[in-house]
Amino acid sequence: MHADGRHSYRLGDADAHEAGLVTAERRNALTFAGKLAFFGERLRAYAFGGDRPGDHGQGLLPALAGTLTLVLLMSLIVMPIGVAAAVHLHVYAGHGRIGALVRGAVGSLAGVPSIVYGVLGLGLFVHGIGGGLDRWLHADRLPVPTFGTGGLLWAALTLAVLTLPVVVATVEQGLARIPDTQRLGSLALGATRGETLRRLLLPQARPAVLSAWILAVARAVGAVAPLMLVGVVKYAPASPIDAAFPYLHPSRQFTHLGFAVYDQALISPDALVGVPRAYSAALLLVALVLVLNAAAGLVGRRLRDRALPI
Repeated sequence: MHADGRHSYRLGDADAHEAGLVTAERRNALTFAGKLAFFGERLRAYAFGGDRPGDHGQGLLPALAGTLTLVLLMSLIVMPIGVAAAVHLHVYAGHGRIGALVRGAVGSLAGVPSIVYGVLGLGLFVHGIGGGLDRWLHADRLPVPTFGTGGLLWAALTLAVLTLPVVVATVEQGLARIPDTQRLGSLALGATRGETLRRLLLPQARPAVLSAWILAVARAVGAVAPLMLVGVVKYAPASPIDAAFPYLHPSRQFTHLGFAVYDQALISPDALVGVPRAYSAALLLVALVLVLNAAAGLVGRRLRDRALPI
């Protein structure tokens, strides 16, 4: 105790613990190297958590990894299906009644709220397909579910269904901008429909395919409500990606940046800590979307330069 009545604590003392003291920092007295070390320590705590008592596992690095893994897996699912559906709708369905009906359905599905897809994913993928897989492959583990609970795969499938209308509509619009004279000229020269599609239409529609992927990623990253029903958690017991074969474990639960924003802003018991972390998570989420869009834009410009002239 000082002469003026002030108390001084050392971190780790029982008195400091009872007083609620977490850490003591003299930032103004730090050297440049000390400031760099302090910044590195705070960055480590930001990424991995554990900078406050009882705060283990709240870092944003697992959420960032989970978001990236989810987006990539969703893209691998939705892009082939969406491109194939758009090609079939444009080339084979044409402008008849069936084509008009399908286009109207696709447009209607694009406006359905995301939480509805979450309920669909919960009933169809988690309880339906996942429960069936558990009864077929893991009957000895029941009633403990293996696939019949939320996980990365079911979340990716749910987001794939959510973003499928956007991909189909965007790719079909790209195909529609290609003049019919080129397609008819290719057929007149003896090329089959498949050759015309593979060598003429799809190469010129690559910018539209890339735009569809950008729109799908932007909507998938911001869709948090359905993920809360099909696999996202606050603390993931294990990462869906690790060094153990098969390296990607789609049945595991995961964390997500969008859910981290919601959790820190509204559920965190310490608002002074939670709200700034919600801002940082939101900033990281926006930065992730911007980086993905910028990378896709660079690739798109190169594809447009290499595309056939129209």
